[in-house]
Amino acid sequence: MTHILDELAWRGLIASTTDADALRDALSAGPVTLYCGFDPTAPSLHIGNLVQILTVRRLQDAGHRPIALVGGATGLIGDPKMTGERTLNSRDVVAGWVERIRAQIAPLLRFDGENAATMVNNLDWTAPLSAIDFLRDVGQHFRLGTMIAKDTVARRLASDQGISFTEFSYQVLQGMDYLELFRRHGVTLQTGGSDQWGNLLSGVELIRKVEGTAVHALTTPLVTKADGTKFGKTESGTVWLDPHMTTPYAFYQFWLNADDADVVGYLKVFTFRTREQIDELAQAVASRPAAREAQRALAYDVTALVHGTAAADAVVAASQALFGRGSLGELDEATLGAAVAELPTAPGAAGDLVVDLLAATGVVKSKSEARRAIAEGGASINNVRVPDENATLAPEDLLHGRWAVLRRGKRTLAVVDTQH
Repeated sequence: MTHILDELAWRGLIASTTDADALRDALSAGPVTLYCGFDPTAPSLHIGNLVQILTVRRLQDAGHRPIALVGGATGLIGDPKMTGERTLNSRDVVAGWVERIRAQIAPLLRFDGENAATMVNNLDWTAPLSAIDFLRDVGQHFRLGTMIAKDTVARRLASDQGISFTEFSYQVLQGMDYLELFRRHGVTLQTGGSDQWGNLLSGVELIRKVEGTAVHALTTPLVTKADGTKFGKTESGTVWLDPHMTTPYAFYQFWLNADDADVVGYLKVFTFRTREQIDELAQAVASRPAAREAQRALAYDVTALVHGTAAADAVVAASQALFGRGSLGELDEATLGAAVAELPTAPGAAGDLVVDLLAATGVVKSKSEARRAIAEGGASINNVRVPDENATLAPEDLLHGRWAVLRRGKRTLAVVDTQH
């Protein structure tokens, strides 16, 4: 059986570790209790956070016991960013976001069985702590020179904005979390993104000083795109896990649009496909890239993982129906609405000439071009060919009483929306 560290390395999921040999021995010797933290600095996690959740899941599948920490305390402070101070959110807002994020993590880990996961909130042990106790019992173990040397802190100190004491103290709070979880649950491994390495080491050092024990840290690389653009961003913004912030259809399309140069790496990081399955898909990318088999496998797997197989099946059906390989009329209103939201849109109403609508939506450049497309049999409404240039939009053409999908040829699509 492949050692979990070798599996993580093959998937490109190891950036740094503390003593690698000691960590390998610990993971081989028996179940290790580990934790990863997620701060509620937004109403939802995004696909960058998904890297951490799935890394924890892989460790759980290898027999280790995970703890997911949702930072009700650290979320009130905010991990220092390179770009400047965070806006502090109210306690009520952060508390609400804690519950939303807990609900997003819960389906992705296993909370029953021999090595069941646990969910914790660091507000439980931070809130009762007085400022004096915090400074005496925790603060005395941190050296200012070490704290200032941390990469993000050093850059912020050198900037015009500087850094507040509030954000500067974040690494102390995260170090305290590791110590608390070591004491309460026997945690001896913390995982996180490579940008968290300094914070992870704060906890490792604190436990060494206070408890005289060596514990471990492991970080994953930040996911990047081959063309140098930022991963996890689209023209409309961040790709969120919350279906109300990024619809399952848009989520699926993000993965479906992965570049050939990126897709195999994404399969390793974001899916649970085996080496053999991923090797086969890599060969498909090389030999028949136009088929986009790897992208379709990636998009389905990640959408099913985050939103469930029913949602994944629905968006696949919608994607196929838009391009004439299924019935648009069978799609539920929410799925169809999410799908057409990605298309060029123009207002319209029953009784409008289809020629006018084809031009208004941009499916064609002019009404004369629309007439030619219809005459050649290349224009359709809801995948049904437009019979002649005098055709009008009929009430029964309006899907869910609202939308009509116009298409020219195989791939030029737009939508008429009566409520636009």
